Amino acid sequence: YLKISKLALAFAIIHSKPPGKSAKEYAEYLAKTVPEQDFGWKWKAEVLEAEVLRLRQELLLNRISPRFCLENRKQDASAETLLGQESINPTSCSSQLEDSGCDVCNDSAFDSLVIASDFHQSEHINTSKHWLERVPPLDLYHTSKEQSVTAAVHFLQRLLEIRKLSEGEVLQADFSELENDSFTICNSVSQLLDGLTVFYNSPKFPPPSFLTEGVRVLISLITDTKLSNHVLKKCFKKMEEFQKNLIQIILRNKSVNRFQALHSVSETLGLLGRNNILRNSLISLLLSEVRQFAEQLLQAHQVQSLYDINQYENISFLCMILEQLLQNETEESNISISDYGGEEKIKFLKNLDQIILHLSDEFPLFSLYLWRVSVLLNSGQMQ
Repeated sequence: YLKISKLALAFAIIHSKPPGKSAKEYAEYLAKTVPEQDFGWKWKAEVLEAEVLRLRQELLLNRISPRFCLENRKQDASAETLLGQESINPTSCSSQLEDSGCDVCNDSAFDSLVIASDFHQSEHINTSKHWLERVPPLDLYHTSKEQSVTAAVHFLQRLLEIRKLSEGEVLQADFSELENDSFTICNSVSQLLDGLTVFYNSPKFPPPSFLTEGVRVLISLITDTKLSNHVLKKCFKKMEEFQKNLIQIILRNKSVNRFQALHSVSETLGLLGRNNILRNSLISLLLSEVRQFAEQLLQAHQVQSLYDINQYENISFLCMILEQLLQNETEESNISISDYGGEEKIKFLKNLDQIILHLSDEFPLFSLYLWRVSVLLNSGQMQ
């Protein structure tokens, strides 16, 4: 059947080839054209899926707080008027837009942006400050990863804003709707996490403002007492995968000028560890990676073989994050650290004294890190 199909295709190409082209040239042209067309359809489908998600986000916000979306629509006309005045009075209009804190691509606007915790709890909300961040429909011909991340950031920002306004009794909101539409919240968080992973893999300095804002929104979301349970219950596996990706980005980075980028990733991991649920899984992941590297380093040292010097330098970032999480736990909580890490903690402490003894002369700094972590783990066990 396959031979007959190939033969039929060959005859079809020969009979349909245009004048002046050989069958081989025409076949090569078709081989190049067909994949391009397939890629175009795939790209269009992805863009349409992104637009469907944006519409579902709008619908979910409307279900949670109809008044919020009503005020948002009312402000569309005034926003258009305000934007139209820019050509008449660009200075005043520019200052108003920067104060809105909604232009995530403007550094000065981002610097003045305040997360949901700083929203005023008054009845009279400054609409130019809050409602101008309505997300426009996606450009079906010029969409990008940056646009998808920005769209997710805007949606989660508005969700946090509704949360704060409802807490101040400015708006009525029904967050039980998040339970009824897990698809939208999960896909929005996944979109944000995937985008952050892409940009952390190929960092740019200074980092784009939407990346920094994405991290801030993510941290606000998982630390909000009302929203974090809804989000983590639906997206815990995705959040754990994101933590694993960040750890691997730290370990595998071999660029010469990598330490500024690794410091940024480390800060994000430390912020994620502030959440009690994520802290447990993050400590386990870090204990596992540090233990495995320590065992590999000991084996290489005993047989006098080569080891990855870049990974040796990078592992210090994981040790510092781990120490910070354990230190914060002992200082800020009455919960014993023995509850954290579980099986990974037992594996980490097993034979650790022997590992430190054999590595201390050749690798004193790493041995010191291991000892400090072990002290924190054992002190938690003694509480």
